[in-house]
Amino acid sequence: MVKEISTQDFKKEVIDADKPVLVDFYADWCGPCKMIAPMIDELSKEITKINFVKLNVDKSPEIPTQYGIMGIPTLILFKKNQELMRITGVRPKDILKKQIEDVI
Repeated sequence: MVKEISTQDFKKEVIDADKPVLVDFYADWCGPCKMIAPMIDELSKEITKINFVKLNVDKSPEIPTQYGIMGIPTLILFKKNQELMRITGVRPKDILKKQIEDVI
């Protein structure tokens, strides 16, 4: 399951998390974000070593600005406040899965 978070939840859900966390930075109006969302949902059920969250860049603009996000969708995998991986744009699900599993 992919949990929606906001600026207020970011520290607790991502920075202080015990497990690595994949953050999906998205917006409701973004077509590619809508394309990748079902893949992220499926991956959240297949890859249990990490947590999956999503953050709406329009509702919580501080976090994307802090991390220099210039385009969406952007996926960032964090572990203990360190960025392990960043993917911008849409990829096929099998490629996304391999990229995530190669890092964790």
